[in-house]
Amino acid sequence: MAAKKPSSLDKVLDRLDRLDAAGLRTLVQRLARERALLDTVFNTLQEGVLVITEGGEIDYANGAAARLIGFQDEAGAEKTLWRLVPGLRASLEGTTPNGKPAGGPVVTREFELTYPAPRVVRLYMVPFSEGEGGAPRSAIILTDITTEKRSTEELIENEKISSILLLAAGVAHELGNPLNSLTIHLQLIERKLKKLKASKEADALGDSIRICQDEVTRLDGIIRNFLEAIRPRPPDLAELNVVEIIEDVLRFQGRELADRDLTVEADLPASTPLIMADRNQLKQVFFNLVKNAMEAMPAGGKLAIRVRADDDSVFVRLADTGAGIKTEDLAKLFSPYHTTKTGGHGLGLMIVQRIMRDHGGHIGIESKEGVGTVVTLRFPQKHRRVRMLPGA
Repeated sequence: MAAKKPSSLDKVLDRLDRLDAAGLRTLVQRLARERALLDTVFNTLQEGVLVITEGGEIDYANGAAARLIGFQDEAGAEKTLWRLVPGLRASLEGTTPNGKPAGGPVVTREFELTYPAPRVVRLYMVPFSEGEGGAPRSAIILTDITTEKRSTEELIENEKISSILLLAAGVAHELGNPLNSLTIHLQLIERKLKKLKASKEADALGDSIRICQDEVTRLDGIIRNFLEAIRPRPPDLAELNVVEIIEDVLRFQGRELADRDLTVEADLPASTPLIMADRNQLKQVFFNLVKNAMEAMPAGGKLAIRVRADDDSVFVRLADTGAGIKTEDLAKLFSPYHTTKTGGHGLGLMIVQRIMRDHGGHIGIESKEGVGTVVTLRFPQKHRRVRMLPGA
């Protein structure tokens, strides 16, 4: 086997005993420059780089590694990898008790960190030693794969949801035909019943028919809402003033608000910047949100609606004085069929979120039990390019 070619540094070190003070100073400066260069190179890497001893003590950590594992190179500080990442040493058992690979060229692990921030990290560890008889060490590369993991999990979950929704859409469509048939036959029975002489039996039968018709109408509504949620149409974008849409919805719902003894305080500047939006879809957004607020508030409640804008976006804030939302329910608000209302189908907020995404916007919800709920919508202004997002 060919002998290892000595490096330029090896040649200098061989002449170390013959160097004078000036030569030694030059050598030290050269070594300092090379160390600084290596530090700069390693600290530009996104991956974390560690060098550890057989016992897990950290000899070197670049900036990325320090950020990943919360390492601080302070005098007297604990610098053992096994202490900074509890459980890692145990996961490496089967190499050696010290966590040093025995025989195998590399060790690869994936683990979760909760400090200094929740993330998933891939570890790649290679053993080495410094020359003959040198102390065994390991070089470790740490890669933050949190986004990669989440993207993969979301992709799998989205594929599952798509398959389920496709199947459910077919079932919903098939249910529509018998419901139409039931509606027609119930109408025929009702007409024939009206031709019979009035009696208690006829009245009772008429009541039963009306109950059946109401149930068919309710089922038809559930199917219609479901199909609308899973088979959305792309928005027909046009220049709109969001204030005009809100005013239209409030006029339409004014009677119901008055009947429930609810007041609306609206701060709707006519000079609000234009947005690109689908008028009918935006009406559906505000109709659903105002309806939710109404149903959450007792008589005497108040709904405050405020519109404002900055240089890029238009914001709509709807705050009610209703019962609020439980903490455990907040995370489920946009899930299909999750509802806390009797008779609710649980698709309203899911549809709202989809429409906002299709408009390049965002919806945020804050709530506190016994105080109320605040819904904030953000729309990009007309001069901002709208990035169409796939519907959820």
